[in-house]
Amino acid sequence: MDLSVFVLVISFVVLLAINVPIAFSIGIATILTMLFTIAPGPAVTTVAQRMATGINSFALLAIPFFILSGQIMGRGGIARRLIDFAKVMVGMLPGGLAYVNIMACMFFGAISGSAVAATSAIGGFMIPIMNKEGYDKNFNTAVTVTGSTTGLLIPPSNVLIVYSLASGGVSIAALFIAGYLPGILMGLGLMFVAAIISLLKKYPVGKGVSPWEGIKRLLDAIPSLLLVVIVIGGIIAGYFTATEASAVAVIYSLILSVIVYREVKIKELPGILLKTVETTAIVMLLIGTSSAMSWILSYENIPQNISAALIALTNSKIVILLIINVLLLIVGTFMDMTPAVLIFTPIFLPVVTQLGMTPLHFGIMMVMNLCIGLCTPPVGSVLFVGCGIGKTNIASMSRALIPFYAIMVAVLMLVTYIPWISLVLPRLFGY
Repeated sequence: MDLSVFVLVISFVVLLAINVPIAFSIGIATILTMLFTIAPGPAVTTVAQRMATGINSFALLAIPFFILSGQIMGRGGIARRLIDFAKVMVGMLPGGLAYVNIMACMFFGAISGSAVAATSAIGGFMIPIMNKEGYDKNFNTAVTVTGSTTGLLIPPSNVLIVYSLASGGVSIAALFIAGYLPGILMGLGLMFVAAIISLLKKYPVGKGVSPWEGIKRLLDAIPSLLLVVIVIGGIIAGYFTATEASAVAVIYSLILSVIVYREVKIKELPGILLKTVETTAIVMLLIGTSSAMSWILSYENIPQNISAALIALTNSKIVILLIINVLLLIVGTFMDMTPAVLIFTPIFLPVVTQLGMTPLHFGIMMVMNLCIGLCTPPVGSVLFVGCGIGKTNIASMSRALIPFYAIMVAVLMLVTYIPWISLVLPRLFGY
């Protein structure tokens, strides 16, 4: 192994092991590596330049707007209305509250673009209710944590925008459309597991609602669900770009939460803006440092070497894709999605394109893979939020998570080896 590569890997692992924030770990490891490659002065300058270049993208302007839209919707009473709507759809089935939880997480995750927000908003409502109805609290938390990740595949999704940047310009609109079927398939898989567990443990049957009450709840939820229709429909129809769509999402969420639902007060907006700035700063710092690390990886020819090594290892497409998925699953256990996408897309994309996989298909596979890492220790941010809300701990809920992990991996394999699942909708719309 080249000395600079050795320094990069060891310094990054050591920094993570001593709990240095991942953005700083990536940046420091990159600078240390460059010190072994070029002189100290140019090394620091190069990292700064690459960080600035990494975030100098028009497409990335969509991220702070989608974050702001998610923050507004998260406080605008959307979660309660989506839960009420989900109860109308599946609440009367055996173990119905589990399906309600998953479906509401899918809806809210898609609207907010954040798995953490979905876990907080939906879990805060559903977990106490499920506990009161006699469901096991570890099961309740596992349902919430895994269900929340599906919203990152169903657009609008910030991580798909990041992948578009990392892949060299795959259409954001095509990625958004491609995420629908895999995201829905993942949600249905989680519901299937929840159904089996609910039947085995004889969890209670939910109460049905009258037709008029059902219609009322549907009408109440439609304005929230329309956000996704407006954003994606506008992009597909060519009325606006993904970046412009993010601004439209902010305006719509403001009107809905402040004027229509009246659950967000004007005086609360500065606090929402501040939280948005904090989140955006974290995301942009991750993107900047990850872009710098991607550059040094390319400079040292690491993507080319890994590609050659994998192709030399075997000529089986099935085996190579399995190896890549296993590596990404491991990466997802200790690295956040944004840097993982920025660092590993340039490494693995050349490999899969040689095998005939399209960048669009690979993007959906990669994001779905890394979604599993969000609810996997030791760095699973959604897992820790869920444990806090569910008043449990990782050790206690590990057994409850295993069947949900299994179905998520099974769906990942389907999406990996059946391109049609990811590509049928984009092709239908001409992408």
